[in-house]
Amino acid sequence: MGLLNKLERKIGRYAIPNLMKYVVVLFAVGLIMGTINPLIYGTYFSLDFSMIMKGQVWRLFTFIIPNESIHNLLFVALRAYMYFLIGNSLERAWGAFRFNVYIFSGLFFTILGSLAVYLINPMFILETDLEYIYLSMFFAFAVLYPETQFLIFFIVPVKVKYLAWLSGAFYIYSVINNIFNGFAKQNPVYFVITVPIIVSMLNFLIFFLATRNYRRISPKEFQRRARYHRQMQEAKNQGNVSQHNGRNVITRHKCAVCGRTELDGDQLEFRFCSKCEGNYEYCMDHLFTHEHVKK
Repeated sequence: MGLLNKLERKIGRYAIPNLMKYVVVLFAVGLIMGTINPLIYGTYFSLDFSMIMKGQVWRLFTFIIPNESIHNLLFVALRAYMYFLIGNSLERAWGAFRFNVYIFSGLFFTILGSLAVYLINPMFILETDLEYIYLSMFFAFAVLYPETQFLIFFIVPVKVKYLAWLSGAFYIYSVINNIFNGFAKQNPVYFVITVPIIVSMLNFLIFFLATRNYRRISPKEFQRRARYHRQMQEAKNQGNVSQHNGRNVITRHKCAVCGRTELDGDQLEFRFCSKCEGNYEYCMDHLFTHEHVKK
């Protein structure tokens, strides 16, 4: 956690905000390319280290373009929309820098896994994409927002934590089954196809284990911070007008009970109440004693 904090202070300003909108653009590009020529991705853009070693280094970057087709337009649109919502939620909770680190470390592990397969046996080509990285975002989202509900088939509401447990069990079963078949059938292909799953989950586990501080930076703390910053931004956009020295002044904080603002004292602190329905902010003298607003 300390390393990430130091990096964020030094290079955080270079983080790419709203990263997921560029991912949506990549989906559109992949859809167009796949519709024009379904073979163009594998021929020129995939993460094929046998071709990279021959000088096609652009593949280290172009493999992030999804290989899609117009025949799956609805499915592609739904996936892109879901990843966009999940990615934006993670960015709001972590901040742009940490979300960038999560995505780009996933890219690094994917490239590393493909390179390892090539070095072990150049005959095997692991032409992987970012599908498992996007799915690892789903696990991160489930950790931060476990009570969020998704509509399965647009009808059945299911909490995301249950979907994450089910998906995790499926991935574990897939890895174990492939390893077992690899030994039983003496076929290394089964080991190769587990690499994308392992590297994506490795990214998820390393990131959370490395940044988890059980006292300060727990998933509930991420949720609380995200909710607080969202409420603060809403209050800032609305503006609070108060009288100060005979003139109207727009303040960022104003107690809904006593009307005091940050202009009434540097020692005053203000918090939003999560139990009130609406954006009601209180000073610390009234945060725990006020009557909750119910609309």
